[in-house]
Amino acid sequence: MTVISNVKQTVATLKNIDAQLSHLAINSEDEKAKKAFHETMITIEEISNDLQLRIVEIETEEPQYKSN
Repeated sequence: MTVISNVKQTVATLKNIDAQLSHLAINSEDEKAKKAFHETMITIEEISNDLQLRIVEIETEEPQYKSN
């Protein structure tokens, strides 16, 4: 598996984790838990955004990895 494939898979996994955290936050009755889930979602989103930027960098530096 190439580096870019690993990065893209990681982004997909982070999106899945974000969705699970959202579900937990919606269904939680504990305000502390809701806050913790929300804060973690923000962190996951920041990491995902950073990785998306890295994908663009990889595709720019290595044209063979550019998505069609």
